[in-house]
Amino acid sequence: MISTVTRNFKGSKAADYEDLDANYNSRNPQDIIEMQSPVPVVPDESYTVGAAVNAFGFGKFQVKLSLFTGLCWMADSMEMTILSILSPALHCDWKITQYQQALTTTVVFLGMMISSTFWGVLSDKYGRKQALTVCSVLLFYFALMSSFAPSFGWILFLRGLVGFAIGCVPQSVTLYAEFLPTKQRAKCVVLLDCFWALGACFEVLLALFVMPTLGWKWLLGLSTIPLFAFACACPWLPESARYHVASGQTEQAEATLQKIARDNGKPMLVGRLVMEDGQMSIRGRVRDLLSREYRKTSLLLWTIWIATAFCYYGVVLMTTELFENKAPCPGPGPCESECKRLSSSDYMDLLWTTLAEFPGIFATIFVIERFGRKKTIAAQFLVYTVSMAILHLSMDNRAYLTGMLFISRGIVAGIFQAAYVYTPEVCYFYFFKR
Repeated sequence: MISTVTRNFKGSKAADYEDLDANYNSRNPQDIIEMQSPVPVVPDESYTVGAAVNAFGFGKFQVKLSLFTGLCWMADSMEMTILSILSPALHCDWKITQYQQALTTTVVFLGMMISSTFWGVLSDKYGRKQALTVCSVLLFYFALMSSFAPSFGWILFLRGLVGFAIGCVPQSVTLYAEFLPTKQRAKCVVLLDCFWALGACFEVLLALFVMPTLGWKWLLGLSTIPLFAFACACPWLPESARYHVASGQTEQAEATLQKIARDNGKPMLVGRLVMEDGQMSIRGRVRDLLSREYRKTSLLLWTIWIATAFCYYGVVLMTTELFENKAPCPGPGPCESECKRLSSSDYMDLLWTTLAEFPGIFATIFVIERFGRKKTIAAQFLVYTVSMAILHLSMDNRAYLTGMLFISRGIVAGIFQAAYVYTPEVCYFYFFKR
């Protein structure tokens, strides 16, 4: 977990862990080591991974890691965005029912739900890098095989496996955040969503040119290019120094920290590398989440993530439904077999709503550092609720529809990133510092 709170938080209530980084300047000298001397030394001749990362600051190492993590995030975004395009295409080409159309999307999320704990345990046991490497290979393979699916049953099976592999992608954010200095962490994690937005925009543009001529199978195949690139880049990913320390591999952790210092042009810390105070020797105990001490926090965090995912993917998948042009299918069948194809203007409007994520990201950066995590998430949920509530007022006005979807998607994209910043901070406070 990420070292984000001070030593004197012990015994605080759950409501007090707002703006954990606000106390950055009042921390123990062992936590934050200012680079005021050529070779900084901690008072007791020991230092932690968090202290070292803060001392080395943000530099070349973090820039390279940002690109690697961003590539993973971009590939994930393309695989999720394609769901809003694939279902209408299958509805028209294979005459699947609306229930089957919904099932095409459901199996992906079902795979993610089933695999999330599996990938978390695997990352804790074998390391973030190993899990991401396996994930990238599986995700590329199953996504590519989806483009050769001969029937609807095969599509469901392969897309379900894609969802299973996608469940590991959040581990890339965990790995990324563990190498970020405290002062830059929130801003960098939120900015990482730029790669997600970039991937979504690229997928829509790809569909604009591929779908009218080559069809959805080619779109599925070409969408795996970023996955292949990330799989090739995995050998250059650094392993988590916190994982190495927690698993007793101190020498490997020191080697990683030396690389950070070298890349960032900083001197290596003098002293003995130790674990964070309160870091548990027994990791990955899922039952602790629902213990009496942590049950309330776990349920509240789960509620936030359920609401966030429901709102984000709801507006993404709903957008194509609202933009579809309806025309009768040439073949026989009931009303539910109605053929719905997206036109070029539909794809352009979809692109405009996707671009909303960029202003949503930068607005979140501005707000989250000034008003705190909880207030930011609450305010964004409120604005999203209002924008979606008035969406139905003029569904026939295309400009109005696109504008409201633009606002809704920009806001909910910001909620997603604020949740990514808030969750590890709360988890570290509750599970390691209490």
